[in-house]
Amino acid sequence: MTAAMIAMRKSLGMAIRCISHRLPLIVLATITTLWHPARASAGTGDPSASMFSLNGFGTLGVVHSSEDRADFTATLFQPNGAGYSHRWSAAVDSLIGAQLTANFTSRLSATLQIICEQNYDDSYRPHVEWANIKYQFTPDIDVRIGRIVQPTFLVSDSRNVGYANPWIRPPIELYDQNPITKTDGVDVSYRLHVGEVTATLQANYGRDLQFSFPATQIHTKSVWGIAENVEYDAALLHLSYTSAAVSARPPIAFLDAFRQFGPQGTAIADEYQLIDKSDSVLAVGATYDPRQWFATAEWARSRSDSYLGTSAAWYGSGGYRIGNFTPYLTFSQVTEGLTSTAGLAAQGLPPSLAPTVAALNAGLNQLLATRPVQYTTSAGVRWDFIKDFDVKLQVDRIRLGAGSSGTLANVQPGFQPGSTVYLFGIAVNFVF
Repeated sequence: MTAAMIAMRKSLGMAIRCISHRLPLIVLATITTLWHPARASAGTGDPSASMFSLNGFGTLGVVHSSEDRADFTATLFQPNGAGYSHRWSAAVDSLIGAQLTANFTSRLSATLQIICEQNYDDSYRPHVEWANIKYQFTPDIDVRIGRIVQPTFLVSDSRNVGYANPWIRPPIELYDQNPITKTDGVDVSYRLHVGEVTATLQANYGRDLQFSFPATQIHTKSVWGIAENVEYDAALLHLSYTSAAVSARPPIAFLDAFRQFGPQGTAIADEYQLIDKSDSVLAVGATYDPRQWFATAEWARSRSDSYLGTSAAWYGSGGYRIGNFTPYLTFSQVTEGLTSTAGLAAQGLPPSLAPTVAALNAGLNQLLATRPVQYTTSAGVRWDFIKDFDVKLQVDRIRLGAGSSGTLANVQPGFQPGSTVYLFGIAVNFVF
C-alpha cells in the first residue's frame, strides 16, 4: 500500500472519528426537524416546513511535500503537516463540518456551526466555529450576537468549505495574514441597493479570546473591524479593516533579557515583545465569475507593533470551465518589511558582556527570520464528478525568500532557507 493511500485512509478515519463525536448534534437536529412539524414551523408561514435545517461540508485530502526538513501546514494552528512529520499528510486539508440553523420567526434565527479538523495539540476534537443569534430588523438591517465569522477576506465565510472554493485551499500567503477566523461579540450589517448594485456594510466588535498554537497561546481583546462588499452582476469587491490588541503567553523570555542592558535594551524589548500590542489587517479583494470562467485577486497588509512586524501579501487566480472540469492557475506571495536588525550595540559595555550581547542579537535576528517571505505558483484542476461532490488535483511550487523558511513549520537542523519546495495535493470536497 502506497504512502498516499495510507494517508487517504487516515483522512477517512479522521472523518469517521469526527462524525462519531458529533452524532448527538446530528440526532438532535434530525429529531427536532421531523418531530411535530406543525410546532417546528412556528413563524415560518408554512405549516409543512421545519424551523430547523442541517447542512454539512467536508474535505478529505492528502498532500505531499518535497521538503523533508520542515512541514507544510495550511494554517498556523496545525502542529505538523507534510514534509518532515509525514511524507503524505491527511491532516493538512481534511476537515468535516455541520451547520444547524433555526428560524424561530421571520425575524429571529440562530446558527450553530461545528468543525472537526486537526487541532494545535494534534487532536481532532470538534470545536464551535459559529454560534450566534440573528435579528432581522428590516430586510436590509440585521444584528448578530455570539460567535461570528471575522470577515477579513474575500472568502472568509466559506474559508473552511472546500467545495465553495476553486482551489484545494485559499492561498496561505494571504490568508495567514489573519489565521483567526472568528470572534465572540456583535456585528451589524446594512445593505444599500442602488439600481443593480448592492453594497453591504458590516461592523463588528468582539471581546477577549484565546487561541492556542503549538508553542504558545495568543490572547486578543478589543477586536473590531469594518467590511464592505459591493456586488454588481458577476462582480464582487471586498474591503475590510480589522484591529485588535494582541498578547503572546508566555512572553518571549530572551527578549526580556535585553532589559538588563539599560534604556537601549529596554527599548528593544518593548519594541519586539508581543504584549498588548496593536495588530491590524487591511485587505482588498475582487472577483469576477460569469460562470464560464473566473478571475479573483486579493491584497492584504498586516501590521503589528511587535516582532511580527509589517507584511504584505497578494494573490491572483483564474480558471476556465470546460464541462465538469475547471483548470486554474494561481500566483501568490508574501513579503516582509524587515527580517533582520543590528540589535543591541556593544559599544561602551564591558568586554566580558560581548558574548552575551552577540547571543541576544543572534536570537533576535533568528526570531525576525521567522517572518515569512515566499513566492508560490499553483496549478490545478477541479472535476465536479457528481452533484455536490468535486475532486481537485493541485501542484504548488514555493520559492522561499533568501534566508527565510516562509510559512513552513517544524523547521529542523539541515533545512536550507531560501530553497524551493514542491507540493502535490489531492482532495475530495462535498456538501450536503
